[in-house]
Amino acid sequence: MNRNQKIALGCGGAGCLGLIVVTIVGCVIYFVYYAQSQRDTANRNYNFNINTNSNSNSNDNSDLNSNTNDNSSATDTSSMSEDDKHKLYQAASMTGDGELLRRVTVKIGLMDDDFTPGPNYQTFVAEHVSWAIRNTDFIQSMDTPEKARNYVNENFPD
Repeated sequence: MNRNQKIALGCGGAGCLGLIVVTIVGCVIYFVYYAQSQRDTANRNYNFNINTNSNSNSNDNSDLNSNTNDNSSATDTSSMSEDDKHKLYQAASMTGDGELLRRVTVKIGLMDDDFTPGPNYQTFVAEHVSWAIRNTDFIQSMDTPEKARNYVNENFPD
């Protein structure tokens, strides 16, 4: 084997190794971006809901007057699996309806009635990011706000 052949083999090997590294880095960047976009979506909905909630005090008063109903519904959600809670939360956020998302987060115990984060909120949101990555099929099945709203209506314990 002469010197030129050795150089060609070395460059070819380095090129293949470089291609593998670039592919791995590309995959990592994709998943980091995807997870970040999910967090951004959740944050946008959260911020949107705060604005909606602060503008609709009359709805809050009616919710406070029906506390006994809310407590009985909260017990219904305690029997829900974590997966079902994540699906309900995801579908509610995909409707674009701030009031619906507020009601869902209160019912599943993430938010208090005044829409302040409850003790489980931080943990749930952190787990929701990894849940969303594992459940892209479910998220893609909710490709319109109407499908998401139908899912919430069918699975939301009122």
